[in-house]
Amino acid sequence: MSSTKKSSERLIKKYPNRRLYDTQTSSYITLADVKQLVLGNEEFTVVDAKSDEDLTRSILLQIILEEEANGQPMFSSVALAQIIRYYGHSMQGMMGSYLEKNIQVFIDIQNKLTENTKGVIEDKPFSPEMWSQFMTVQAPMMQGMMTNYIEQSKSLFVQMQEQMESQTKNVFNVFPFPGAPGTPGSK
Repeated sequence: MSSTKKSSERLIKKYPNRRLYDTQTSSYITLADVKQLVLGNEEFTVVDAKSDEDLTRSILLQIILEEEANGQPMFSSVALAQIIRYYGHSMQGMMGSYLEKNIQVFIDIQNKLTENTKGVIEDKPFSPEMWSQFMTVQAPMMQGMMTNYIEQSKSLFVQMQEQMESQTKNVFNVFPFPGAPGTPGSK
């Protein structure tokens, strides 16, 4: 692990016996404990105890897998299959960026809703149960916000497509291929 990491960032070491050791608390922890760190917005890094390889993404994916296997899954089989199809595809990097930006927009919408509803119930943030009740009552407003979110998402995707198209045209202008649009000899 590099010394440029923030000192406030928690370091968790994963040992060959698959156990996770939290160096801040000097104790072994479980994936459920790591999930609580995520939910608490705590910064952490998980590294292999022997090689110092960063395993944070792998641990987060394990938590997602457990969450998907238990209770109400977030991703349908169709959505997961579509995501898998993008691995190794030329659009893989753009798809990751697109999904990340869309998740951030969704979080921003939720934060705005939370901020707007503060004070309604003794300045406490909504619990999941309260969100469920709120969403049922506020369905038309939420539908409007989601329509706006979808439009933003669509706009972001179109913008990424235009950027990729522009970059492709630049490549063809630098390396003229016979018959390529905009090159001598093309129709």
